[in-house]
Amino acid sequence: MAAPPHRPLLILLAGLLVVASVATLAEAIYEDQVGLADWHQKYIGKVKQAVYHSQKSGRRRVVVLTEENVISSLDLRSGDIFWRHVIDKNDPLDQLSLSLGKYVLTLSSGGTILRAWNLPDGQMIWETNLQTSTASNPQLHVMSNNKVAKDNLVLVSAGRWIYAVSSIDGSISWEKEFSLDGIEIKQVLQSPENGIVYAVGIAGSSKLALYHLSAKTGEVLKDIQESFPGELSGEIVLGSDNVLVALNKARSSLFLIEFNSGRISYNKVHVSDLVQDLSGTFKLQSLSNGVIALQTPSTVSLLKLKNTDGLEVVQRFDQPAALSDALTIAEKDEAFAIVQHMGSQIEFVVKFTSDASSAMIREKVNIDQHRGNVEKVFLNSYIRTDKSHGFRALVVMEDHSLLLIQQGEVVWSREDGLASIVDVTTSELPVEKDGVSVADVEHNLFEWLKGHMLKLKGTLMLANADEVAAIQALRLKSSEKNKMTRDHNGFRKLLIVLTKAGKVIALHTGDGRIIWSNLLPSLRASRFGVMPSALRIYQWQVPHHSVMRENPSVLVVGKSGAESSAPGVFSILDSYSGEELNAMRLDHSVVQIIPLTLKDLSEQRLHLIVDSNSNAHLYPKSPDALDVFLHEMPNLYFYSVDILTNVIRGYSLQKSCNIEGDEYCFSTKELWSIIFPSDSERIAISETRKMNEVVHTQAKTIGDHDVMYKYLSKNLVFVATVSPKAAGDIGSALPEEASLVAYLIDAVTGRVLHRVTHHGAQGPVHAVLSENWVVYHYFNLRAHRFEMAVIEIYDQSRADNKDVMKLILGKHNLSAPITSYARPEVVVKSQSYFFTHSVKAMAVTQTAKGITSKQLLIGTISDQVLALDKRYLDPRRSANPTQQEKEEGIIPLTDSLPIIPQSFVTHSHQVEALRGIVSIPAKLESTTLVFTYGVDLFYTQLAPSRTYDSLTDEFSYALLLITIAVLVAAIIVTWIWSEKKELRDKWR
Repeated sequence: MAAPPHRPLLILLAGLLVVASVATLAEAIYEDQVGLADWHQKYIGKVKQAVYHSQKSGRRRVVVLTEENVISSLDLRSGDIFWRHVIDKNDPLDQLSLSLGKYVLTLSSGGTILRAWNLPDGQMIWETNLQTSTASNPQLHVMSNNKVAKDNLVLVSAGRWIYAVSSIDGSISWEKEFSLDGIEIKQVLQSPENGIVYAVGIAGSSKLALYHLSAKTGEVLKDIQESFPGELSGEIVLGSDNVLVALNKARSSLFLIEFNSGRISYNKVHVSDLVQDLSGTFKLQSLSNGVIALQTPSTVSLLKLKNTDGLEVVQRFDQPAALSDALTIAEKDEAFAIVQHMGSQIEFVVKFTSDASSAMIREKVNIDQHRGNVEKVFLNSYIRTDKSHGFRALVVMEDHSLLLIQQGEVVWSREDGLASIVDVTTSELPVEKDGVSVADVEHNLFEWLKGHMLKLKGTLMLANADEVAAIQALRLKSSEKNKMTRDHNGFRKLLIVLTKAGKVIALHTGDGRIIWSNLLPSLRASRFGVMPSALRIYQWQVPHHSVMRENPSVLVVGKSGAESSAPGVFSILDSYSGEELNAMRLDHSVVQIIPLTLKDLSEQRLHLIVDSNSNAHLYPKSPDALDVFLHEMPNLYFYSVDILTNVIRGYSLQKSCNIEGDEYCFSTKELWSIIFPSDSERIAISETRKMNEVVHTQAKTIGDHDVMYKYLSKNLVFVATVSPKAAGDIGSALPEEASLVAYLIDAVTGRVLHRVTHHGAQGPVHAVLSENWVVYHYFNLRAHRFEMAVIEIYDQSRADNKDVMKLILGKHNLSAPITSYARPEVVVKSQSYFFTHSVKAMAVTQTAKGITSKQLLIGTISDQVLALDKRYLDPRRSANPTQQEKEEGIIPLTDSLPIIPQSFVTHSHQVEALRGIVSIPAKLESTTLVFTYGVDLFYTQLAPSRTYDSLTDEFSYALLLITIAVLVAAIIVTWIWSEKKELRDKWR
């Protein structure tokens, strides 16, 4: 009898397994898959001072100081960051300078802290603390000669003090305090020839004092004082070697002050005699060699000094312009730059102070009009190949961006307005269908051919370095994560951010690139006038794409001034292109913005704007929106928190308004108020649930199969108060003097649902409220550690809904309407835990259906984001949980919360000066998108319960197909073998 055919089957199976193993070994991730789910961008903020490494040969780096309290060294060729330090906001940077060509000097905290940094790598060399009086305008001056000492002395003036500090080791060489009552040093000047330091100060409002000091010892060699008619504003600039120009307090006249041979003489000049039609505020700027600039928001006038006889106008620019400081070119000649707008271009003009009426360089540069006006210019020179002087300029624009201009072109630019984001919203990308595009998504034929030619050259290895970079950019842009259409998982979105400068920028979540940007005309600020402020950004219209053809849009709300009574500003922008669809200046102020869950027939979301007169204004102003609002108005309530007066108030809306003829204006009625006693409590923070938060279930099943029903009122408000002595910095109060009180308040009735006191606790307090629980962070003075506390609130009125027959027969109250006016039967559970880190910001993960487990997103003091599982903050945790509680997933109680290094969402990255964390639900229930902003930006995807509803990127589809093929083949072979065996058995 022949043997059964086992051998061919085994050979077949072995071969298939070998093929599968080879396929598995060959699988790996490609280089462009690294960082697929996250990106990190570094910025520095709006530059307010810049110093080049060398005026003549500084061709590689520039050191800048920014409004975000950042000091950084930038590559002049590309604008990349060499090194950067973000200084704490409590230590504001005042001045920046260089010494000996290798030290970066910074003066901060009102002239009390002087630091030296190593120029090549940014390492701090030394730090010196100076004891000064309160100073409004500290000055930093590096002496330019080496005759006084072996190194350059650094002169620091603040208030009535002058310090001379060694730039090598930071030791104080000498110090001088002036005894004249009320004096404040305004200018420190140097005479290299005779080693004398001149200090100019103002005492009171009308007396000027000039001191001659020895640069070696600080001894006062001469003291000259002079009283002036009228009051001085304190603004003094150097007109020439021995002439000062001072502005009077009324800002209408200039004093030309000359000091010679131990005496002071002056002459008064009216500003109106020099510049006609002068309107608005203005400031003075010295350009040396007797040239002074008088700047207004719309004009610049160059004035030439004629000793003390007067001033004459050399040239006037009637366009918005900015001037640089004077730059030494020759021994007795200096250059300065003027950059002004000329239609769609800017004009870059370089002049010499010896001949300010003519221009040495005049170049026109094309520039993006969404950058606004030029605000600051920093000039630098270099030597051309023909030994002549060339000039480049760093230009700071109104939108806080930074540009380098050279030879009539923008060499590079930095979008540093993203370092000052004030609010964030999101927008879905368009569905993938014909006729839908976002910004520059559709390319013309030339660009299409150009891209294919680049790819062909890359394939044939004929591309140079720039073309290889362009090919990589094209591949990145065309990759799956960077498409400009929405995906089925909801990972691809637009992050629409609003910056402090009033600019709206759309970022792609794939790689963080800028899709469009728009500097809103309604929020553009003049340089010296009233500063408009951008407040918030909201989703305005989110149309259903299967029904409506309109693009989604966003609403930007701002104020036209800093006062609470300043009129509001509205701007509506297309989410796909950034085009401003509508802009309006409101006839009322903006105190509170209340986005509603209501929509009109055109899918526009309704918003209430509460003004300073407590009137509520409905937007959009359309009959359809009004009908929808009036139907729901009896159920609408809101509250306000006034930290200054220590009061919380609740309001309802009335149909009438004091403004006649405005049917979209509604008066408010105060329903309740809670006044906290100022001598014992001060409001520290208030939080409420996110409007778009989704709760999956109102019941929570516990270990003994009992059910607890969550208290899910949208009117729940968390308020934390601290004792007055505990309102300061940590350690400013004794444990006996400090306390923190946490409240859960119903916003409709003002009823306090729960109150708990933490004795010996101090702020700052950070909190997040989600579903039926609140987590808040504070400092425990008794334990000398940070703590996090959790409060969970449950609805006891539904506790009897545990009978299955009642649920089947419908005899339950789960669907009964809930009213805040009925006294709620609630039960509260709370617990406190020690926490290692100080906290800057807190958020909670949000998912599409609310099924996935919650995680707390905690911005730590190290500028990283920690994802902490909510189970660690379960108030039902105990030291010895029962078996049922273990099955439920309750973690045994410990006194502190664990910090797991793998739980840091930002990995090894730091989001410098972290301010906010935003969680955005994706369509995939397991995944949430996390965007973190500060001076830096960071974006990632997070799966709190892992990706239980999708396959991971590492999943081997090839192995799956091979396994299926092997199983099918094995079934077929086995069936054939079985048929043959059955046939043989029948023949027996």
